[in-house]
Amino acid sequence: MPGLVRKSLDSPEETRPFEDGKGQLQLVNLEEGAVGRATFLPGWRWSEHVKPIAKTESCQASHMGYFVSGRMKVVMDDGEEMEYGPGDFATMAPGHDAWVLGDEACVVIDWQGFADYAKP
Repeated sequence: MPGLVRKSLDSPEETRPFEDGKGQLQLVNLEEGAVGRATFLPGWRWSEHVKPIAKTESCQASHMGYFVSGRMKVVMDDGEEMEYGPGDFATMAPGHDAWVLGDEACVVIDWQGFADYAKP
């Protein structure tokens, strides 16, 4: 294993678009796993723009990430809900829906749940 590794989300190794042009996921792959930056545009909702790709009833990814900008509401299958915004660190268990709040893009860096996210 090299002592130093440098990768950039500005030059991702993979880009996965969301349905209807409502954003994208950019990924770099590290030995420890994938790290992604997702840009969710206003009007984005998991159940409308990723569910057709994932083909599951709710998001089954387990997320650990940091909110750079914008706001998002997440609702678990059991009804628990929370809003996230800039500067928030989040963990989310599998089994949730989520959507962008307001008219600003929501940008999230995730180092746990994006390896298979929005992957057909």
